[in-house]
Amino acid sequence: MPETESPRRKRRRFHLPGSPLLRKLLAIVVAVAVIVVALSLVRPTLFTDQKTTKLGFENIGELATQSAYCSPVGVIEGDRELFGISIPFTQSKYIYSYDVVIKAGYDFAGITWSIKDDSTIVVHLPELKILSSEILLDSLKIYLEDESIFRQIKLGETNAALQKLEEQAQADAIANGLFENARTNVESILTGFFGNVYDLEQYEIQFEGGEAGGNT
Repeated sequence: MPETESPRRKRRRFHLPGSPLLRKLLAIVVAVAVIVVALSLVRPTLFTDQKTTKLGFENIGELATQSAYCSPVGVIEGDRELFGISIPFTQSKYIYSYDVVIKAGYDFAGITWSIKDDSTIVVHLPELKILSSEILLDSLKIYLEDESIFRQIKLGETNAALQKLEEQAQADAIANGLFENARTNVESILTGFFGNVYDLEQYEIQFEGGEAGGNT
């Protein structure tokens, strides 16, 4: 009577084919595949964090967000006096105007921001300031030119008058909404920046600061 083979002896053990070196290579390939799959799952979060840490603000430097064109009228006048009384025929007077371009904006490198409660982007703006003030010399208009040979206008008086004209242009621009428009425009510009990275249907942007300082 043939001997019956026991169930234990019927079991077969399965081994990875090939040499131990091949088995190690297969194990490495499997580990790499697992790492690749894991990275693909977290890739959106990692790339979002990397893109939003700077948003290119520091590469912009100073950005003018509003310009104003003004044409203030300046007056230069002088005469000769004797005992505090103006001497006749010694009066000199110029009435003129220049176009002046005033630009206001921000130092974008000073912008900081953070995400609050996973739903709000809080943006802190640096101080709003006048970035430039340019007198367009080719825009000169003279309304009155009356210079006496006894009292000529000096170069120092002309420079002082131009400085006063520029200051008047700045004051006029600010009075007519230069800073308010610059503040509104920077919000529009930054909203566009954040909209390239975040879904603004899910995030609200909250702006803080950005007002004009006392030294503008």
